[in-house]
Amino acid sequence: MAHHDPRGPEAGSGRTATAPVADPGPPTAEHGARTTRAKALILGTLCITLFMAMLDNVVVNTALPKIGSELHAGFTGLQWVVEGYSLVYAALLLTGGTLGDRLGRKRVFLAGIVGFTLGSMLCGLSGSIGELVAARMLQGVGAALLTPGSLSIIRHTFPEPGERARAIGLWSGISGLGLALGPAVGGPLVDAFGWSSVFWINVPIGVLALAVGLRVLPEFHDGRERFDVAGQVLGAIGLGALVYALIEGPDAGWSSARVLSAGAASVVALIAFLVTEARRRAPMLDLSFFTDRVVAGALMSGFMVSFGMFGALFFLPLLMQDVYGWSAARAGVASLPATCAIMVAAPFAGAITGKLGPRPALVSGLTLCAAALAGLSLYGPGAHYSHYVWTLPIVGLGMGLSFAPVSVAVLERVPAAKAGMASAVTNTMRELGGVVGIAALGAILTSRMTGLLGPRLADLGVGAGQRHEITAAVTRGGAGGIAASRSLPPALRATVDTSFTDALHLALRCGAGLLAVAALAAWVLLRGGARKRLL
Repeated sequence: MAHHDPRGPEAGSGRTATAPVADPGPPTAEHGARTTRAKALILGTLCITLFMAMLDNVVVNTALPKIGSELHAGFTGLQWVVEGYSLVYAALLLTGGTLGDRLGRKRVFLAGIVGFTLGSMLCGLSGSIGELVAARMLQGVGAALLTPGSLSIIRHTFPEPGERARAIGLWSGISGLGLALGPAVGGPLVDAFGWSSVFWINVPIGVLALAVGLRVLPEFHDGRERFDVAGQVLGAIGLGALVYALIEGPDAGWSSARVLSAGAASVVALIAFLVTEARRRAPMLDLSFFTDRVVAGALMSGFMVSFGMFGALFFLPLLMQDVYGWSAARAGVASLPATCAIMVAAPFAGAITGKLGPRPALVSGLTLCAAALAGLSLYGPGAHYSHYVWTLPIVGLGMGLSFAPVSVAVLERVPAAKAGMASAVTNTMRELGGVVGIAALGAILTSRMTGLLGPRLADLGVGAGQRHEITAAVTRGGAGGIAASRSLPPALRATVDTSFTDALHLALRCGAGLLAVAALAAWVLLRGGARKRLL
């Protein structure tokens, strides 16, 4: 199939194996039907796998309050349930892309399915917050292996730009379906069978994806270059130390020795990583990607969407369940306007991007995301669902419009030989945005809440010792986070709820402002055609 690629001589270098979607013969109707069926099966397999990963992400957020209560985890522990997965995923995505390029995209993709499914089983069996975080990290390893291969296989299967944009739009829309069904499925599961059930639902999906993938996925790779061990080690250390510092800062204090040490280690490791990659003949990360304004603009946009939206959405289930007192099922159903809008907007964004390029959909998506977070920041603990429900479809539309254009913009600019790396870089920036967003907005929320809660409790006549105990319990301690305040007298509980929502408002407004700046930057950087290949 490489000789049909419009990218140029790299795609026809003979470094890819045959694929079931190749079309070397005359365009007969029978052959066209076979090709269409093969493409549909391949895309369907990739969508099933993405559905599993997206479903898991949303369901975990729905289960966080129950996990915190039953496993005795405060904000920091719950953040690590999310961040442990995200950290490993972000740190190993480039490795996953490199391994796929060297060893074969199908082989590594299927290994990722196995790792993710096994990690889900271990999550369901976890009896402590430490075990759960470790199992989530194994899920992150599996996701890091399968995600880069997914977009790379789409790039190989759909060589025509318009067709590829539509395929990526559908692929992104399936993520919206996972997000839409996640709360509706996860909420009742948590209420009926406990938090562990949200991980067991991944197992049959993973088995199905593995069985179908073994039969239909094409195998192709470029195995000539050596694996960049130094780059992977330095990158993983740099990212890991950065996220550790961001998560632990509000709890241990930003001036604590371990936080400052982690920050310093991150700076040193990431600088060494960039220097190492700049000198490599075959780097794990091609730094020329970031010198192209369209690629840089798309990667920045993907980072910022995840930073603002996933950072903010981490806290919404806590608001609905711990402040409003809703059940997990009710909170899940309440979020459906947002998740259904993602499912609708993502395929539409793919179609529009195929015709007009990535700029219109991406800038619109970023702008809507900013408006939605700003709107959510207007409502306090006494708000009714009918007051702020208007913001939820805007959240979904903004996110849905942003997914596909980022992937299309990057894949359109790089040669086919670097599609795996480009996919890995795209997903690394998205995931890193989510990691940093949860950590940074979580730090803003926790620090602000701590600053508000102490004086407000003092005004109610609460002694210093009890003030410290309550603040520690609802921000860091082992009594279940905000849910710990349910046992407090009404006046104290209302103070905790008000302090939490006031702090959340600040975090949401910070996210909204950064997304607005990102929309403006994307408008400038993505001007002009995105279909000129990056050399």
